Amino acid sequence: MSGGAVLAIDQGTTGSAALVVTADGEVAGRAYSEFTQYFPNPGWVEHDAEEIWRVTSRVAREALAAAGTPVAAVGLTNQRETVVVWDRETLEPLHRAIVWQDRRTAEMCRRLRDGGHEAMVRRRTGLLLDPYFSGTKLRWLLEADPDLAARARSGEVAAGTIDAWLVARLTAGAVHATDPTNASRTLLFDLDEGDWNDELLALIGVPGEVLPEVRPSSGDFGVTDGDALGIEVPIGGVAGDQQAALYGQRCWEAGTGKCTYGTGAFLLFNTGSERVASRHGLLTTAACDALGRPAYALEGSIFVAGAAIQWLRDGLAVLDDAARSEEMARSLDGNDGVYLVPAFVGMGAPHWRPDARGSITGLTRGTTRAHLVRAALEAMAYGTRDILEAMELDAGMRATALKVDGGAARNDWLMEFVAGILGVAVSRPAMVETTALGAAGLAGLRAGVWSAPDDFAAACGPGRTFAPSVNLVEREALIAGWERAVRGTLAVLDG
Repeated sequence: MSGGAVLAIDQGTTGSAALVVTADGEVAGRAYSEFTQYFPNPGWVEHDAEEIWRVTSRVAREALAAAGTPVAAVGLTNQRETVVVWDRETLEPLHRAIVWQDRRTAEMCRRLRDGGHEAMVRRRTGLLLDPYFSGTKLRWLLEADPDLAARARSGEVAAGTIDAWLVARLTAGAVHATDPTNASRTLLFDLDEGDWNDELLALIGVPGEVLPEVRPSSGDFGVTDGDALGIEVPIGGVAGDQQAALYGQRCWEAGTGKCTYGTGAFLLFNTGSERVASRHGLLTTAACDALGRPAYALEGSIFVAGAAIQWLRDGLAVLDDAARSEEMARSLDGNDGVYLVPAFVGMGAPHWRPDARGSITGLTRGTTRAHLVRAALEAMAYGTRDILEAMELDAGMRATALKVDGGAARNDWLMEFVAGILGVAVSRPAMVETTALGAAGLAGLRAGVWSAPDDFAAACGPGRTFAPSVNLVEREALIAGWERAVRGTLAVLDG
């Protein structure tokens, strides 16, 4: 190890975190703050990009102050697919950010599918035509405001995912750049070419002039402006949150994978230098190798995971603290047939039904708040199982273990249940904030905080393994109940 520390900024869907990570893997300073969620119409989700910047810069300064140690670089990871447009000169946001969960472009995606374009899009991008991805969100913004569209074509407007927005603010507008892991989530990036594609830009209706330059994930993203964070250091690593977590879990080689349980749940499986086309509703996406260079991964997404617990807390007042969910789940001997299908913003892999909505089945007079909380936790495990099964079919191999991280991974009951439903061991690292850790690793390797990937891996330390404890008969009965609940949810749509 060469020594030093890295400021890792983790800009998530419901809040921003900042961690100062030292060369020995310790967190010397940490800060976190939530920000406002906006729901202007059913299925619409927005953020105030300026508020995101204020919150992010504040927690970064707080983490630096708490650490009291110089940092050699900044690493940045972010909620993917969320798109921002801003004035290049003033850096003023020109509309609220449209969040990855937002479904307003479902009809636009349907028209593109009906027009026979999905095969070409999937071949070039590895993605499906779904409102999840940011390209159609950007087109919606331009169509909704003709003046904005004109300014975009004239070069006055910049656009990008949250990483590009924060890089612009951190560098006082000097750098407009993104990395392949974020670019690959836009429907505008050709995975094989490694750059924006003119055919995709024309199809989606986005002028290339607004988009950022694509730079390596462990690379040069400029230097922070002194007024932004009070320090001037290089930004040496940028990756979308799920690929950053894949890196932080040291899933650097083909055949390794992880699931991050946050607002949503995201399972990624590294396929190395080989791009694997999914036949079972998964995505092919950009990832990183040990040195932060381009690699490929299969991905499956559950749009609502921890957000279901947040909904029970904030929307229904079922519990007052998300941390109580473990206690409430353990208070029951079983789920008593209660299932929650959290399709609040549609269903992701492997179903891909943007029109789906959430459902709760199996309610009786004996149903309690604990049943609802347990059902929300169980849904994360069932969704993981659905995706892992599809992943195994695509990859042609059985998973022998699964690495996990994210805030909900702190819940021991949930991790025990996930292991039981999957029938494989679940491994949780000592530091579950692997998204931030991955960003720190990408930046720290470039800055020399770690001289080699193995040094970074050694600093991460050991974790805990949860062995499967659910017997086969019980496991099959639980999964059968979940599948009935999903079929019932989809039957409402299909008549």
